[in-house]
Amino acid sequence: MLHRKSTQDKHGRARATTLRRPRDSSLARYVRSILRETYLPHFTLALVVSWLTFTAALYFAEQAADEPVISSYGEALYWGVAAFSTAGIADTPASPVSQLIGGLWIVVGSVIFFGIIVASVTGYFLHSVQHPFRRLINLIEYNLEHIQDLTLEELDLLKETTSALILHVEKTKEEHGRRTD
Repeated sequence: MLHRKSTQDKHGRARATTLRRPRDSSLARYVRSILRETYLPHFTLALVVSWLTFTAALYFAEQAADEPVISSYGEALYWGVAAFSTAGIADTPASPVSQLIGGLWIVVGSVIFFGIIVASVTGYFLHSVQHPFRRLINLIEYNLEHIQDLTLEELDLLKETTSALILHVEKTKEEHGRRTD
């Protein structure tokens, strides 16, 4: 979403109107970077789909037992969370097939869940190492957001860094243009 910003000259006359994007909060940028730079959304979707699938299979397998411990899909969903969380409060399913399905869910769910944690943390921290220019751009963006707090030396350094980055981008585009011709 863009906001209009009108300015006035020293005589009070309206000058050109510029369009500015409102600044995102640090938390919003942090969350967006995690979602963009890690596998968190993919693993979370895999975990939820697996949970729903395994609990449905568990429920239907349990219905074949003489005295099922799990009598509704809601109970099966609860069992899936309780068994996976290792809280020790999940009842053992009655039928051998549902016990096998439950055991598979605990293993698969644990692998996916801990995979989410390890892959997300590792991916987030390695992203800046694998993409040093992105780290530089983030640093420039941060400094621009806090430009009023910078000293003259820091402003000069920011100007030099930004100019060098612009020259590098222009050179890279030029080289890329020659390669595609």
